[in-house]
Amino acid sequence: MESMPAPAIPVTVGVDTHLDTHVAAVVDQAGRLLDTKAFPASTRGYVALVTWAEHFGPVERIGVEGTGTYGAGLARFARAYGLQVIEVDRPDRSTRRRQGKSDPIDAQAAARATLAGVAATTPKTRDGQVEMIRVLRVARRGALKARVAAAEQLHGVLYSAPEELRQPLLGLKTKTLVELCAAMRPGSLTSPTAATKTTLRTLARRWQQLQTELDQLDRQLQALVTSVAPTLVALPGIGVDTAGQLLVTAGDNPQRLRSEAAFAHLCGTAPIPASSGRTDRHRLNRGGDRHANNALWRIALVRMHCHPPTRAYVERRTKQGLSKLDIMRCLKRYIAREVYQHLTSPPALAPAACPK
Repeated sequence: MESMPAPAIPVTVGVDTHLDTHVAAVVDQAGRLLDTKAFPASTRGYVALVTWAEHFGPVERIGVEGTGTYGAGLARFARAYGLQVIEVDRPDRSTRRRQGKSDPIDAQAAARATLAGVAATTPKTRDGQVEMIRVLRVARRGALKARVAAAEQLHGVLYSAPEELRQPLLGLKTKTLVELCAAMRPGSLTSPTAATKTTLRTLARRWQQLQTELDQLDRQLQALVTSVAPTLVALPGIGVDTAGQLLVTAGDNPQRLRSEAAFAHLCGTAPIPASSGRTDRHRLNRGGDRHANNALWRIALVRMHCHPPTRAYVERRTKQGLSKLDIMRCLKRYIAREVYQHLTSPPALAPAACPK
């Protein structure tokens, strides 16, 4: 009678990602290193990496550093291949001081963190409409910064312009100033005045071109955000920009967030315990996605000014002795809970309530 072959032992893979190459490490269930190897950051390299890792046994999980940047391609490939992908943070400074720093060392750290469960975050899939919103927001943010820079340069050149050119334009609003400067006819460059007119016209037309880009991007984002999360945009104080940021923070697969408390931590609105001995207190959470935290702050600020239930809440909590900063923190925590519900299981359109 033939003996049954021994079952294959699962292995865990950790990957330190870079622009051109990825370094992978394979560890067994006891955390022992089996091998490390570098692969090119391309589809052919991803296939070679997975094939090489499976020679040591069935791959249980693969921990990838930088799933939103250099490791995005590998994460998508591994997910499509059927592997469980885990997002791994880079090793902390104390670990690097003890063990040193190299690509194989970082890959081993990623593999052991994945095996031990220290790294357990499911990365964003980046394959749906939310990813479309994210990349459009990148273009919008760049155009907005460039438009602000063009306006500042326009005003700066105007302040030092020749008097006959400067005096009629002083005190005008930016939009009016741009229209007048864009229509200038400097003629031949024969004097500082002509050169200044040329510069003002160039900056003004740059501002107009960037404004056209912003208008187009805003229309596209309006359609996408409204399509993805109509109930979120319908909440008081939430506009397309803040809703878009919160959608990007959660990703195309918001179900990866275990609970509303996990989403609050991700947004940096969950208080952190800071108790010791007889002291029992919490401190401000300065971690998380600061862009999402800013979006929650803007929503809370709008509601404090325009939302009657929130205004009543602020008045009641003020009488209880809370500062405006503490009230704002409470509101952001409540809004994060409310947003999480609309991201994961959006209800029917209904007006928002107020925190109790």
